[in-house]
Amino acid sequence: MSDYLIAPSILAANFARLGEEVDAVLEAGADMVHFDVMDNHYVPNLTVGPMVCQALRDHGVTAPIDVHLMVQPVDTLIQMFAEAGATYITFHPDASHHVHRSIQLIRDLGCKPGLVFNPGESLGALEYTLDSIDMVLLMSGNPGFGGQAFIPSTLDKLKAARALIDNSGRDVRLEVDGGVGVDNIADVAAAGADTFVAGSAIFKAGDYRKVVDQMRANLATVSRP
Repeated sequence: MSDYLIAPSILAANFARLGEEVDAVLEAGADMVHFDVMDNHYVPNLTVGPMVCQALRDHGVTAPIDVHLMVQPVDTLIQMFAEAGATYITFHPDASHHVHRSIQLIRDLGCKPGLVFNPGESLGALEYTLDSIDMVLLMSGNPGFGGQAFIPSTLDKLKAARALIDNSGRDVRLEVDGGVGVDNIADVAAAGADTFVAGSAIFKAGDYRKVVDQMRANLATVSRP
């Protein structure tokens, strides 16, 4: 597959110079910017709001911005992040009272909608939503904090999600977030992922380009039907 996307999570960046950090990681070959939005209610951490997204757009960032909402309720923040320049907006099905309405809201605002599934959560919600979304995000770490180890059972879940997507015939990205790095990105891709959130693995490295290039090289070894 030639359209693998690497999406560094700004949660691991140096916020004192966030604009420079994002510029540097994109220049190093990353494809998207990943936002982890937490409200200290749905998950036990508090991170960034739409002003940071807008600030990056105002700074000159033109790459896609991939916003993962770990908040409840979701609809108000969907609108705020859409207005701030988000490209993809994903949310957890259990965080919305009306999943289809939230999906449609994202699309009506000109963004690409997606659903997120925690490590211990089934993919059941995809049965009636896969025809209306553009991304499925599987958490391979428990949401709330960065720097976690990859949960191995996510590989089987990725295979199941990939089968659902392929059977649907739709162009839906399959993203994975949590503990993805140089050493395991090929295995994650072989299981079906095509979009990879990597925070600490990139931003905590001294040479962003070296890490991104290593990831690309390992992805090039993957063959899938």
